[in-house]
Amino acid sequence: MKITYFLLISLFLVWAAACQTVKAQSTERDNYRISGRILEKSGEPVPYATAVLLNAATQEQIAGAVADAEGRFFISGFKNGTYVVQSAFMGFNPITSSAFDITEARKSFDLGDITLEEEAVNLQEVTVMGQRSLIEEKVDRTIYNAEFDKTTVGGSATDVLRRVPMLSVDLDGNVSMRGSANILVLIDGKQSAIVASNIADAMKQIPAEEIKSVEVITSPSAKYDAEGTGGVINIITKKNNLQGASLNINSSAGLRGSNLGLNASLKRGKMGWTLGGFGRSGYNILGAFENQQTLLNPNAPNVNINQSADTRSNMLFGRYNLGWDYEINKFHFLTASVSVGVRNMKNRQNNLLTETFVEEEFLNALLQNVRIEDLSNNVDVNFNYTKTFEKKLKEFSVSGLYSKNNTTNDFVNSLYNENFDQIARRVMNENRGVNEEFTIQLDYITPLGSGTNQILEYGAKNILRRATSDFGYFRADGPDGPFIQDTNVAFSNEFTYDQNVSAAYTSYTLGFLDHYTLKAGLRYEYTTIDADFRNSELPADIPSYGLFVPSINLSRKLTNGNMIKAAYNRRVQRPSLQFLNPNINAANPQQISQGNPLLDPELTDNYELSYSTFVKGSSVNFSSFFRNTTGSIQPVRTIQDNDIIFTTFENIGREQAVGLSVFSNINLSGKFSLNGSIDGYYAMLSNGLSDPLYAASNEGFVISGRLFANYTLPKDWQIQAFTFARGRQVQLQGTAGGFGMYGLNINKQFNEKRGSIGFGAENFLMSELRIHNELITPTILQQSTNTMRNMNFKINFSYRIGKLSVDGPRRRRRGVTNEDLKEGGGSGEAVISN
Repeated sequence: MKITYFLLISLFLVWAAACQTVKAQSTERDNYRISGRILEKSGEPVPYATAVLLNAATQEQIAGAVADAEGRFFISGFKNGTYVVQSAFMGFNPITSSAFDITEARKSFDLGDITLEEEAVNLQEVTVMGQRSLIEEKVDRTIYNAEFDKTTVGGSATDVLRRVPMLSVDLDGNVSMRGSANILVLIDGKQSAIVASNIADAMKQIPAEEIKSVEVITSPSAKYDAEGTGGVINIITKKNNLQGASLNINSSAGLRGSNLGLNASLKRGKMGWTLGGFGRSGYNILGAFENQQTLLNPNAPNVNINQSADTRSNMLFGRYNLGWDYEINKFHFLTASVSVGVRNMKNRQNNLLTETFVEEEFLNALLQNVRIEDLSNNVDVNFNYTKTFEKKLKEFSVSGLYSKNNTTNDFVNSLYNENFDQIARRVMNENRGVNEEFTIQLDYITPLGSGTNQILEYGAKNILRRATSDFGYFRADGPDGPFIQDTNVAFSNEFTYDQNVSAAYTSYTLGFLDHYTLKAGLRYEYTTIDADFRNSELPADIPSYGLFVPSINLSRKLTNGNMIKAAYNRRVQRPSLQFLNPNINAANPQQISQGNPLLDPELTDNYELSYSTFVKGSSVNFSSFFRNTTGSIQPVRTIQDNDIIFTTFENIGREQAVGLSVFSNINLSGKFSLNGSIDGYYAMLSNGLSDPLYAASNEGFVISGRLFANYTLPKDWQIQAFTFARGRQVQLQGTAGGFGMYGLNINKQFNEKRGSIGFGAENFLMSELRIHNELITPTILQQSTNTMRNMNFKINFSYRIGKLSVDGPRRRRRGVTNEDLKEGGGSGEAVISN
């Protein structure tokens, strides 16, 4: 625990240093101050617009500030002189004020209301390049603007998430936030059944080109569901608020994958339609794995098992959506959407050789071929009604969501005879699953009093969820014999899991002492569960439970847009189907796994402290945290039949993590930008068991980092580069090896920037990537190596047809957010910032 105390003291020192900064800047602010309010032509404020103080003669940047939610800004940190203020925001023409003097006699100056003119857009003639940073820091979230990252072209959401600060993605696509894989992933503020099933697979299904930005919410307020120990990731897809019609075509072809996407939009008056489709294929994905394990038995000789195989994967993904919105009048707004998706993943393990030794004496050898199919199709139907009022920020909304995901997870294991010249027998597992959700949600926001420095939010929500797993084992003799079902209920059964979550919340936001914002809330959730096996007399009785979930966020806005934030919240993590599913997965008969339908939820307390600053146009963020989880769901591994490792899950763990992340966005010139981050935390894990055969604990540092560079060349050429590295991952019973990835993309715009063509290369300096994993228990020692041949070259192409023009900012959209379920791996919230 010494390291815990040391790092907690470090957090205190960060806070103390930031407080000294507050004190110093407050003294300076009292002496000199420039203020104003940035508005649209309609009189509406422009939140988070920038105001930069320039020397009137040299145009040198002296100081700056970011406007709050009401468009107000305050600039300090300067001395006597003659200045101008330049105000700007994406989608508007920048405007520069007249020159004014600051003297000893007049140390403050009020510019009054500054009106920005909307920037006209004609996509047949010009492409608007936003000046927004690739990474933005807001009061309650960090935003990664993925639309400016061209290195992800032809990829998926998995590739985008690898670039986002505070997130880590392994080679299988499993996502974690600050070392916790228990996160909630939303798509446009809504939960989908495809995500509830498996985050890694869902992210591979979403094309990178359709992602506008990614919001990382490390300390969700009470408005959000209590689920998601690590926090919330909200993936915002591209929408438009433009009048007219457009069609965008984008494609990519490479050595290991290709894609084709079509997106169309039509906006006429108050009604808008969007239609999109995207397909992606993966092929020629080759790899291998090696596995050496020693099974320790104090009463018998040790058993050593060596395994190796070549792997091949092919995949096909598609996602299609139809959206509709209608502005009934000034105060009433409707939206609806239907989205369907398909996933087809086929994996092979060829020449899976298993050699068994007792001590050093050879016992036997087995040769197998394994074919695995992971298929799914899903549909999401969403409807939303929003009513606004004359009073600013007052809003009422009703949202509904129906989501269904059908899954198929099958494998066929063909076992050769002793001479390895023909197939002796086959084992087949069929596992059909269905995940359904129906959600209704009501939200109400109202300012208190005549101003906007107090906001009250409250609402209610109900989620009906059903998960079904119908599984069976079949056995056959020879290569062509008929399959006969195994009637053992452990191998062939149907499992249903019904869950109902009813919730209510209230949240209060207060702006006080000029630059402070306090947001506190309380949420109550009551969960009932009914689980049942069709072919078993043993009921899966799971008691109902209720939870109070508090949250508190405190922020202090400093000069030049600097900000310091502190937060606490309690989170709950319910197990998803992949932890609950009692189907026995024996694709590799030496390593069998099975879910546990009797798992309880995890409970986690999160503490966070962060500081953001701007230095000469560049942003830097320091974020520290402490996380304590009880009832952690951890794997339990035992030995069966002397040589088989059996894995299931229990609520026996305790996890603690304390860490610090630093990321920065640096603008070296108008043509070159650089941003990167380093994330580190110290993990402490224990399963809480006293039996020396099964007790386990582990601790250690985990470090990861990423770097992104963008350079604009003459004649509409652009080059972007990206690299990511993750160190060794600490796990309860061993470690997962580290790895690194990198990519380079060059593209050229043509035909008045309506089209672009480019070339991309990934991991081009190495032909394969090797990851070493380790498992250590009192009874099992295992060393494994996974190899992936991930060098890739690709050609990217996109073209846009149509003529659009900006139609004023569209009303906020609300949607359903089902923020729960522990996986293997909101916008619209009122924010006060003075």
